[in-house]
Amino acid sequence: MAEYNLHLVSDSTGETTQGVVRACMAQFEGVDVDQHLWPMVRTPDALARVIEGIRRHPGVVIFTLVNDTTRSALQEECRNFNLPCVSVIDPVIEAMARYFHRKQSGRPGGQHLLSAEYFDRIEAMNFVLSHDDGQNAWSLEEADIVLVGVSRTSKTPTSIYLANHWGIKAANVPVVPGIELPAELFRLKNPFCVGLTAASERLVQVRRNRLLMLRQEDLGEYADIEAVEDEVLVAKRLFAEQGWPAIDVTRRSIEETATAIYQLYRKHRLATDDENGSA
Repeated sequence: MAEYNLHLVSDSTGETTQGVVRACMAQFEGVDVDQHLWPMVRTPDALARVIEGIRRHPGVVIFTLVNDTTRSALQEECRNFNLPCVSVIDPVIEAMARYFHRKQSGRPGGQHLLSAEYFDRIEAMNFVLSHDDGQNAWSLEEADIVLVGVSRTSKTPTSIYLANHWGIKAANVPVVPGIELPAELFRLKNPFCVGLTAASERLVQVRRNRLLMLRQEDLGEYADIEAVEDEVLVAKRLFAEQGWPAIDVTRRSIEETATAIYQLYRKHRLATDDENGSA
């Protein structure tokens, strides 16, 4: 297996470069990459350490640096090393600058400045944590989205993703055999409800692994294929009866599931706004 070096250079936390590289690396199989993360590169000394690291471990350089002096110095050194040096945000910034008829501020880490949006995400995250797994059902009406599904359909991580990326107040309610769903769930007016389901075989596999991690030898009906099939069927009937859109998460990542939910939510809100506007 081929081995390569990737240098991720940022004047902030490096989240942007990591996200881009993660998405791009999914397109390459059989490639072993050693990633060197260089965050908070804002001074000549910090840049000098980066350049020394690149010299010792040559490889592609991916950067997000908005300071002209710092980025020019990095690009010059990469030319000397004959290494690719790519800015992942330049095309976007340039396109936006042309569209807005504005110049960029050149402010490092600007995306992490405290803002109303930032505090909205924090508030949403607190809401998710206090409404996880059916908690505090009495205040479900305050949610933007309510996820309903059987165990191991990724309700919690999906809720967290929605809060962290879009500031969505998401609650999740489990469908558990023999336990009644909270009455508040069927009286909701504002929240957008979405059902999550998955293939029974996949659920059994995930649940068995979960029980083994917890060192529980008695799998019981929780991981019995026939019981799980019945459980999934009951959940699907519930979603259909309530008119809730359902998403099968079997072959979806958390990011894909959350994005699909967000798109449905946006479409729902736009339709609701149109109805209220024409009323």
